[in-house]
Order: sequence, then C-alpha cells, then structure tokens
Amino acid sequence: MIRFEAVDKWYGDYHALQSITAEVAQGEVVVVCGPSGSGKSTLIRTVNRLEEIQKGRILFGEQDVHARALDINAFRSRVGFVFQSFNLFPHLSAAQNIMLAPMNVLKLGRARAREKAEQLLARVGLASKADAYPGQLSGGQQQRVAIARALAMDPPAMLFDEPTSALDPEMVGEVLQVMKSLAREGMTMMCVTHEMGFAREVADRVWFMDQGRIVETGAPGDFFERAQSERARRFLSELRAH
Repeated sequence: MIRFEAVDKWYGDYHALQSITAEVAQGEVVVVCGPSGSGKSTLIRTVNRLEEIQKGRILFGEQDVHARALDINAFRSRVGFVFQSFNLFPHLSAAQNIMLAPMNVLKLGRARAREKAEQLLARVGLASKADAYPGQLSGGQQQRVAIARALAMDPPAMLFDEPTSALDPEMVGEVLQVMKSLAREGMTMMCVTHEMGFAREVADRVWFMDQGRIVETGAPGDFFERAQSERARRFLSELRAH
C-alpha cells in the first residue's frame, strides 16, 4: 500500500533521509523507531507530502505521492494522519471537529455527518463527549478525538507521528488501546513511536532508523530479542535502562 523507492531528502546540507527503500503491505502494522533525529517523523511526513523529497518515489497504492500533477488536498483526504499535538480546532466541539471534513470534502449532510461522528466517538470510547470542546478534554481524550477525526474520511491507511509523546503517562494507555483495536480490525498503519510494548504486541514489522537510514527491519520478536546491528542493540539497552 505504501512504497518508498530510493527516497532522499535534504534540509539544506543536512541529508535527512538517505536512500530509503521499503514498503508497507495492505493490512500491515509497521512501527518506525530509532533515536531522536534519526529521520522517523520526516519519513512518515513524506507519505502525505507534509515534507517534500528531492530524489526517489513514494507510491500510495498506485499513486505517485510526489508527482507534480497530484491534487494534494484530494490525496490527503484519503490518508489518515494523527499528529503528536492533536491539532484540534479549539472553537469546535469534538463532534464538530470530526464532522468538518466529511461535510466539506465528501459533501455529507449535517445529520449524517453528526451520526458518523457519534459512531466514531463511541468507537474510541468517548460517546459521552460529543459536545465537549477540546479545552474540556484531557490530552488522551483529545488524541482519541483526533484519531476519530482521521477515521471520518474512511482512509485506507493511517499514519501516526508519535501520537503519545505529548501525553502524561497515565493517558498513554487509552490512546494505545484505540490503536490496538484499529490494528485488530486490519487497518494498514505506519506508526512512529517510542512505545516498545505497543510495537512488540501489535506490529507486524519494526523498522529501526538511524542517521536517515533504515538500518534494520524485522518481526518484533526478532528485533527485540535478536537485533542485528550494534546501533539497534545499544538503542534497546538504553530504552530498557530508562
């Protein structure tokens, strides 16, 4: 569903992504991990063109994401993206945040959009919060609304960019629970996260990045128990110590 073909990205002289070639199959959950500054968030943000690339190709299905002729807004409406910092509209209720794109992009009627919003809020465990504003919700609740908002466009794949890193520890579990249920339902997911328990339990494959490269890929059991590269082994031992 997502394919990277010899992708390179620079910020000025800084080579942020170096010859990335990898793919995410339909229905697969891939967790991207690695030290800070390794290129994880840059990589995931190239998939919906929040970051441009200078070389190579990225295909989403059969669509060349970085083709000049691409209608970016139409394309992005098909890719669910969940940010680190929620990015909800503070002046809209939870339901209104979710209704916005289906009404404006899919031209769904207000009643149908509201019904869909309520179904999605129930799906993320927030059925009673439809009319609450973001400022009245905890960080974990806001992030679950953000996930519901991304699901409102019925995307074939979901991208998560460190979705729990802005949350207090006690709120992390409630967001990971929603992500686990999506994985069980067969959603194609690419997740940048430091939550190694989630990676071990839910991922089909782990990509380990360092200095703009995918250094190692493997099934979670292999990666966590038998990491091949010295850099990955050091990263894992530092995580365990932490």
